[in-house]
Amino acid sequence: MNVQNPKIKFVLAVACALGGGLVGHFLFIWMARQGFYALLLPGALVGIGAGVVLKERSVALMVICGVMGLAFGTFSEWRLRPDITFGYFVRHLPDLLPLTKLMLALSAICGAYFARGRSPLQPPAARP
Repeated sequence: MNVQNPKIKFVLAVACALGGGLVGHFLFIWMARQGFYALLLPGALVGIGAGVVLKERSVALMVICGVMGLAFGTFSEWRLRPDITFGYFVRHLPDLLPLTKLMLALSAICGAYFARGRSPLQPPAARP
């Protein structure tokens, strides 16, 4: 499917980012129950999902995917603690371990980085 309208392409990229985040969330939960802590996964799949659709650089998409990466990472981390409410978890984010905070930040960074797209190729400068 080749979509030419840039607005439709952008919305499709955000939808694919959302789908990537959902896949990343469920993979993270499954892997955490197996003993592997991969909190980067939701954010990275947000960015990959968006980057696959929108090949051009878009700062707006990078910002959206960075925020979505942080949101999916935070939500996924909370799902490992079923005995507390989400509001309580968000209020006590500063109490998380430093590694968990680092992984949440990296989840947001990966979301933005993988959604950045590619810049158009510049032809090499002609030599005199």
